[in-house]
Amino acid sequence: MQLTKFSDFALRVLMYVHAAGDRRVTIEEMAASYDISRAHLMKVVNTLTRTGYLTAVRGRSGGLKLARPAEEIRLGAVIRETEPDFALVECFATGSPCVITGCCRLPRILHQALSAFLATLDEHTLASIALKPRDFRAILEPA
Repeated sequence: MQLTKFSDFALRVLMYVHAAGDRRVTIEEMAASYDISRAHLMKVVNTLTRTGYLTAVRGRSGGLKLARPAEEIRLGAVIRETEPDFALVECFATGSPCVITGCCRLPRILHQALSAFLATLDEHTLASIALKPRDFRAILEPA
């Protein structure tokens, strides 16, 4: 299984905003720091704002901040919001043309594995993975 770039970028955005502390950050700033398309980052930020992870302030002194404490942002919840589906194999989708779907035992095992994957992510919060602001700046700012 591989997470989409959308989910990857969502986690990176949350880590960046958390590392900024009380300072509001802009999409342009993150796009430049991560070398990611501004347009793609806009879609990610819109999703994170719509789902209640970020607060966006418009205007000259606007920017992004976490909408709730990092300790309350569970990684599993973020991934559930940002992944389009968890169809690990063809038969997970409705209307699967697989001829052995009715008797195959693999889907049960894969559902268990997916549940374990998400349960592990649910044990961790943004606070548990985020870098300290000074460490983050040292990585992203050129020397």
